[in-house]
Amino acid sequence: MSQFDNVSVLKQGNVYFEGLCVSHCLILASGEKKTVGVILPSTLTFNTGAAEIMEIVAGLCHVKQAGEPEASTYTAGQSFNVPANSSFTIETLETLHYVCHFA
Repeated sequence: MSQFDNVSVLKQGNVYFEGLCVSHCLILASGEKKTVGVILPSTLTFNTGAAEIMEIVAGLCHVKQAGEPEASTYTAGQSFNVPANSSFTIETLETLHYVCHFA
């Protein structure tokens, strides 16, 4: 799916790591929340409260999840799951476009 229909968008964006990651929150008609955003080339560590599914829309990244021995590579059309109350380090070599689905 290349778009979300019938959504509300929170006007205030979420800016992380001095602007290296920027996202906006979408609220679907069902009440489900998602974020869509970009991560500029960098290496960043995120902590999770809720479980997440990170869908890669465009770009390339290497992700090392807490407790995993090695990073995995993801490209457009792929996704990875992050457990609640965990963390992951993501390295982007180009601008990464993503959708975060809260599980």
